[in-house]
Amino acid sequence: MTLKAQSAIVAPPLEEREWRYRRIRKEMEKAGLDGLLIYAPSWRRENFRYVTGAALQSSVALAYLPATGAPTAFVLSAEDERATKAAGFVEDVRRVTLASPAEIADRLREGGAPEKIGVAGWDFLPASLLAGLKEAAPGAAFVNGTMIGDKVRLVKSDWEIQKLRRAGEICDAAWLAFLEAIVPGAHEFDIVANVEAKLRSMGGADNFMLIASGGDDVRGMTPPTDRKLQKGDMVRTELTPQWDGYWTQICRSAVMGPASDAQKKSFDLFNESVAAGIDVIKPGVTAHDIAKAENDVFRKYGYGEYCTAEYTRVRGHCLGLYLDEVLILEGVETVLEENSVLIVHPNTYTPIAGYHVLGDSVVVTKNGAEKLFKTPRQLDEVPV
Repeated sequence: MTLKAQSAIVAPPLEEREWRYRRIRKEMEKAGLDGLLIYAPSWRRENFRYVTGAALQSSVALAYLPATGAPTAFVLSAEDERATKAAGFVEDVRRVTLASPAEIADRLREGGAPEKIGVAGWDFLPASLLAGLKEAAPGAAFVNGTMIGDKVRLVKSDWEIQKLRRAGEICDAAWLAFLEAIVPGAHEFDIVANVEAKLRSMGGADNFMLIASGGDDVRGMTPPTDRKLQKGDMVRTELTPQWDGYWTQICRSAVMGPASDAQKKSFDLFNESVAAGIDVIKPGVTAHDIAKAENDVFRKYGYGEYCTAEYTRVRGHCLGLYLDEVLILEGVETVLEENSVLIVHPNTYTPIAGYHVLGDSVVVTKNGAEKLFKTPRQLDEVPV
């Protein structure tokens, strides 16, 4: 399996842009908004990229989508100006300094004074910038509009799912690179380095990865350490490559040498839980439904306490332009429509064999769930 290295960001088609804008504006209308202002700090760019199609280099950018008419992007650098124009979504790209919010407020008032502006990225917006916007546009009420961006991004277009499948192909190759690096005496960081080299050679732009190695005393995963692998270790990972802005995750565990009876028992429990979560997936299912199906397997065998926050964080999450979108947890009633994308992973500690990691990324189809990569769910045993 090979992929050409990514040499440039591929611009989405204009039909994709119009599809996205219709979806956003439908939610804006429900909320009574005259416009949506998107604030994008360096660590949360997904809403800006959804509206503009552009990847950024500078620390901050904003975009504005009015209820009618063309959008505007506000960037800090010439490089981001070129990238945003090249993406093809937004023609009106303006260089600004955040010290002068009046430039942004002037745009908000074009076509008439707005009464209500939603802000996607509200929790990240500096108080000084918000105060400046309020002063420069005194007739406008600014409200939290983050949920609009989060909601519309959940359902993916066919174009977006192609990106997620490509990231899934990288997951397959990266997992093989992971297995190749599991040798006696290797450090955890050696494994991660081998994975990074493989996914970068395939055009992967980024990778969120956690790892853990050892026996039944392992309680969770961390960034890689200098721990050396030993025979009998179970080596666990969440491996999440990004391709052209889109993240797909694979969760797997492998054993150095023959797996013990306890490790096999642990795998069987987690494999049944993943299968149960995937089996309930269909359009209209909730995050709660999926998590409950996973957790019910643990409860059936007397391990229900290990589904709690004391031992685990989530039972999966949605994926897309952000790697950790809606969380799959009991009590989360978010409805997943057709073409939503998520990973089902009941990763947690149990006393059977310590922390275990297993999960598949899937797309919700009208007929159920479809995997985004080919790696089988199995407990790999690496010869030593």
